[in-house]
Amino acid sequence: MVGNFRFVSLIMLSLIVLPGKFFALPSSAQTTSQEQTPGAQSPTSTGQSPQGSASSTESKPASQGPYSGNFWTRSTLTGDWGGLRNSLAAKGITFDMSLTQVYQGVVEGGIKETWRYGGRGNLTINVDTQKLGLWPGGFLMVEVEGNFAKSVNDKTGAIMPVNSNQVYPMMASPGSNDGDNLNVPAIMFTQFFSPYAGVFFGKIDITSADANAFAHGKGDTQFLNLALNFIPVPLLAAPYTPLGAGLIILPTKDPNAAIVNLMVLQTTAKASTSGFEDLHSNDLTFGGEARVRTDFFGLTGHQLIGSMYSNKTFSSLDQNLRLIIQGQIERKEGTWCIYYNFDQYLYEIEKGSDRGIGIFGRFGVSDGNPTFMHFFYSLGVGGKGVIPGRPLDQFGIGAYYVDIRRPKLTGLFATREFFRDEYGLEAYYNIAITPWMKLTPDIQVIRPGMKTFTDTSGLISRRKHIDTATVLGIRLQLVF
Repeated sequence: MVGNFRFVSLIMLSLIVLPGKFFALPSSAQTTSQEQTPGAQSPTSTGQSPQGSASSTESKPASQGPYSGNFWTRSTLTGDWGGLRNSLAAKGITFDMSLTQVYQGVVEGGIKETWRYGGRGNLTINVDTQKLGLWPGGFLMVEVEGNFAKSVNDKTGAIMPVNSNQVYPMMASPGSNDGDNLNVPAIMFTQFFSPYAGVFFGKIDITSADANAFAHGKGDTQFLNLALNFIPVPLLAAPYTPLGAGLIILPTKDPNAAIVNLMVLQTTAKASTSGFEDLHSNDLTFGGEARVRTDFFGLTGHQLIGSMYSNKTFSSLDQNLRLIIQGQIERKEGTWCIYYNFDQYLYEIEKGSDRGIGIFGRFGVSDGNPTFMHFFYSLGVGGKGVIPGRPLDQFGIGAYYVDIRRPKLTGLFATREFFRDEYGLEAYYNIAITPWMKLTPDIQVIRPGMKTFTDTSGLISRRKHIDTATVLGIRLQLVF
């Protein structure tokens, strides 16, 4: 109840101190788009030029840098730190900090109708070696994040988390659903040797892959459901924060026009460990991804295709009770997947402005065993800055379908199947109160992949059917 009170208090405070600005914020206060936010991540995820981009801080005094402005119009809550932040950005060092809080509840169906409050903080440090006066083409990215309190992810019966913001940096242990963990999921260095190619290595945040203009991220700005932010079929082969290394290819020199990544990753990894303790293992994942900008009908879009293969030996989805009794587990060697996504503007306010209305979609296929998600589909509509005077607002409506390869347990007298196909729908509207404060109401309707659960609330445990879940939520993001 204390967490709920804190969250509601923050929302009420924002509504009290911002009278008249909530729905009529001047357009000058919303000039920073998501792609123009200071401190872009490494070039593998955001297309930073290997030759170093000339940011506004290099041609303007610190007082006019990317963090400048008054309380309502600047890009971050804490501003330019007396000019220090802009000076550091001009030298290639940026600090991006945010806090995203979610109050979400299962209001109908699922396993249990309940409300939960939780959040995630993130600090990303970027260093550009050329701007720092060292050598050209080098980029270091360090990410620190932690979550706290709880979510309703284990109360819906869904396989896909309805609050992906609470999944990172680590999911809670089964049954506990507790957060309160702080980790370093990414320390990655990228070095370009020419305008066309470079290498990267370190502990990698795998969510930087599978980029999409309308449906991507960690549940902090666009959709909350993981299924609409990231393709889930590679997650068995490529865990969240593996050690890895790879090659970046820029066919046209412009990473925003076309980019290819080839990589080798650890198959076993988690945010709370460095990964070096498993270097003796031969469990590796080999992957590749290519993304290209398109111009169909004179409108901006992107096409992306990727693939992953792991040589690790996994437990098979199908097991025999007789072998389990004898202490034997059936196993499968290796797993593979192929995935595709696209985003396409149908209307642009201005060409290349990243403002307008468009569509997006994803498709993934795997071997179906040991990966239980055999096929995956998603499709939706997204919009950015389409309301006059509100260029930072975003909205989205998306649906997903997971074709599940049902695990089987062969017993002495019968074979039992677990799970069923899962599908869901989500809609959100991200309201930019200021460039650094965003409030998002959200609704989801999910037909969970779990069929039944064991109800232990009474004197006698009973198996109960899981109905379609309706989930309501509100998200508050502060960028510091």
